[in-house]
Amino acid sequence: MGFARRIVFAGLIGLPTTIAFCQAVVQWQQRDPNHSQGQQNSRGPGGTFFPGQGFRDRAVNRSDFPIWKIEAPFEADVFTFARIKYTSLPGGRGNRWQNDFPDSDWNFSYRLQELTSLKVDPNGKVLELTDPDLFNYPFLFMNGVGSLEFSPDEANALRQHLLNGGFLMVDDFWGEEEWARMKEQMKMVFPNREPVDLPLSHKLFHIVYVMKLKAQVPDIRTWRTGSTFETNHGGSPGDKLPHFQAYHDDNDRIVALLCHNNDLGDGWEREGAEPDYFETFSVPFSYPMGINIITYAMTN
Repeated sequence: MGFARRIVFAGLIGLPTTIAFCQAVVQWQQRDPNHSQGQQNSRGPGGTFFPGQGFRDRAVNRSDFPIWKIEAPFEADVFTFARIKYTSLPGGRGNRWQNDFPDSDWNFSYRLQELTSLKVDPNGKVLELTDPDLFNYPFLFMNGVGSLEFSPDEANALRQHLLNGGFLMVDDFWGEEEWARMKEQMKMVFPNREPVDLPLSHKLFHIVYVMKLKAQVPDIRTWRTGSTFETNHGGSPGDKLPHFQAYHDDNDRIVALLCHNNDLGDGWEREGAEPDYFETFSVPFSYPMGINIITYAMTN
């Protein structure tokens, strides 16, 4: 079984994407003359300003985020950011599949559309691993997986997806306990495969943006405490370093990337919450690393 869609990926836009990203940052800053330190603010990536709404205590309106129309020839060939809806253990941390949703998905889709030549679906997709439509979406995303529990059918579907050309990105799980849980669940998917901790020299870290160090992005609330490690996930923190653990197929292609001790998605979700957080994490880490991962997934 293969994928039903052909994704249009013509490479990156001609000018260096770092220049485009810096211009986007300047435009973002210039749209907020009213910002003051300590105020909790939120805006969509197009610059819409929402004073006093930095935390997710508000209803999210799609109109608050950029929307664009896909040209007719590409309507069936766009890249779609597909988020997996999964089950958490009883007594776990709730519906963690919804973590950072939908802001992160919409913001990241917008930046992909803006900074690369990918044709991107502005709305993304949420589906379960057993959904018959799964093979329409080569890139899958999961986060907040510290209490994830795969069913046998889900593990089987994910295995088929990944070994037939698919790619899975996993984000926002921290410490030894959540790593052990995720590795245990991946054993259901790949009983005979082990993850490899990718070195900084790996192609994935410089395929578009050259990462000079491994990204580590905390959520904005952790950052406000002066820390870069989320300690609210329970269990022993372990070494506290960021790890990018990769599962490979028989052709040495990365099929799953587990971003351990990281919350890249919060850098997408919270890009409009505070300029300092945006400039410290979204610009140098969350978006460049996300674009690198997508580019690697879609070209390898």
